[in-house]
Amino acid sequence: MQFHHNGYVSTDPRVQPAAGLGLNRPEELPDQMDVLIVGSGPAGMITAAQLAQFPNVSTRIIDRRPGRLAIGQADGIQARSVETFQAFGFAERITAEAYWITEMNFWSPDPQNPKNIVRTDRTMDDPHGISEFKHLIVNQARVLDYFAEYAKNSPGRITPDYGYDFKSLTVEEGQEYPVRAVLEYTDGPKQGAERVVRAKYVVGSDGARSKVRRSIGASLSGDQAFHAWGVMDTLAVTDFPDIRIKCAIQSKAGSILLIPREGGNLFRLYVDLGEVPHDDNGKIRQTSLEEIIDHAQQILHPYTLDVKDVAWHSVYEVGHRLTDRFDDVLVDEIGTREPRVFITGDACHTHSAKAGQGMNVSMQDGFNLAWKLGHVLSGLAPEELLRTYSAERQVIAKNLIDFDKEWSTLMAKKPEEFEDPKFLSDFYVRTAEFPAGFMTEYQPSILTGEAEHQQLAAGYPIGKRFKSAMVMRCGDTNPVHLGHHHRADGRWRIYVFADAAAPGADSPTTSLAQWLRESPDSPVVKYTPAGADIDSLFDIKVVYQQSYRAFEITDAPKIFLPNNGKFGLTDYEKVYAAKADDDIFETRQISRDGAIVVVRPDQYVSHVLPLTATDELAAYFEPLLKATDAVATA
Repeated sequence: MQFHHNGYVSTDPRVQPAAGLGLNRPEELPDQMDVLIVGSGPAGMITAAQLAQFPNVSTRIIDRRPGRLAIGQADGIQARSVETFQAFGFAERITAEAYWITEMNFWSPDPQNPKNIVRTDRTMDDPHGISEFKHLIVNQARVLDYFAEYAKNSPGRITPDYGYDFKSLTVEEGQEYPVRAVLEYTDGPKQGAERVVRAKYVVGSDGARSKVRRSIGASLSGDQAFHAWGVMDTLAVTDFPDIRIKCAIQSKAGSILLIPREGGNLFRLYVDLGEVPHDDNGKIRQTSLEEIIDHAQQILHPYTLDVKDVAWHSVYEVGHRLTDRFDDVLVDEIGTREPRVFITGDACHTHSAKAGQGMNVSMQDGFNLAWKLGHVLSGLAPEELLRTYSAERQVIAKNLIDFDKEWSTLMAKKPEEFEDPKFLSDFYVRTAEFPAGFMTEYQPSILTGEAEHQQLAAGYPIGKRFKSAMVMRCGDTNPVHLGHHHRADGRWRIYVFADAAAPGADSPTTSLAQWLRESPDSPVVKYTPAGADIDSLFDIKVVYQQSYRAFEITDAPKIFLPNNGKFGLTDYEKVYAAKADDDIFETRQISRDGAIVVVRPDQYVSHVLPLTATDELAAYFEPLLKATDAVATA
């Protein structure tokens, strides 16, 4: 965490100084705004939190509820989401209060006595070591609280506007605020009255029954599995030995997915209620809590389950649905006009809860979209950048639904339908990388480069998230994770993995550093806003192959030691060295000739280039950013 650069700070450094529109943000919802976010669930809140880092963008987030969510339905936090929380500054705190999943155990009918269940396998939750972060279980409401805190403490000072229900919208091009949205007060003295506001862009994060989706003529399409599950958050006394371990339990009476919850006592049971007749017409959803508990007790036999309290319960039927577009541009209009309305999360993809993907994928929707909106509305990027949101995220959602269909089908199968009793546990281990959130791979586009130079940094696949690794921070000789310094501040990251020459000596690294700082073709010179710090748009770091003891930090070129803030103080946290016992060049398969790795504001690798490829680096940013009239303060 960095602070003091504009003067001494004795208060909570997580509370950033208000700036721009955050200085005098009106408490009441205004008539006009740049971005209107509908829905304060995970997708909506991460969108607001990211846009709060763009204080000159007027952003409001509304919700029909009168206040914060108290009990959330989602609870699974995959490791990729915790990486994202790190960028928003609360990974450590939410990890401390969460339940950590380290194993998943599997139970099946006892071959000697099929009426009873026995443990058949134990599996590691992250058998491949794909992340340094944990797989967590924590109430969705707490995730929203942390994003709300971040948004409120950011320069834009964004807080939710509760008590507004979205009704409809129309787009009237040619106006400064072309989206006309009709809202209804759901609370207070004006309850039931309508209100009209106008926005440049609207983001629909309003769930599976999204009215924003309906307003743009999009619809969810897909299929229903005709299989029902009861779910309940439970406090109980039991002699089941794995009650604090994630379990897939299959018995003659049905199946249970057991998810221990945070706090040491609460646990969630997904209880198999069996096949649903096609003519059921929703009757299964009237299954009582008592029936769900009774069924769970039968499945757990011979173990007992004495339920003392149920904090929340529901019944749902598995369905898999997806929209063909995530914005208001019709398929045959793509490329002819820019989007004005976007949908995120459950508004554009729905699936079962058992793979723990809903909240996680929804947050990545919002992260993907928000920085792009911030760049466009701040004048940093052309509107065409917004086309990439639907193009990128629709494919990811399709992959998610395909995976979830397979996983939820396996979870619903009867034990005798498996040829191998270990098939389910083997599938869990074999596919662990997908549900953990690490199989997202954006395809080549204006944002994602081709893999022409991928061999220079094979451990950083283009289109996939930047996987952190340990390095030595030279300024204070601390071993740190390189990726943990990537904050959700809307900046691009350019990682320069140096060649073998000493820092400051004539070399491709030194020549690149000089070009980045001085050339009119450099993206730093060309696109950094006038009057801003030189690293306000591009956070440029260097990693040297030598030991940190082999050189002085001041040997590094000036671009890696920028001056910032009103006093022009030096930033000493951009110069790194490989660790002797954990060399990043080895662990991430980086060429000893060096490489440039470009990372988007949402943590995905967008380009890998040789140190000498300055023309290619300049050409990459040409369609993505707008040139400024003067360079920032160096």
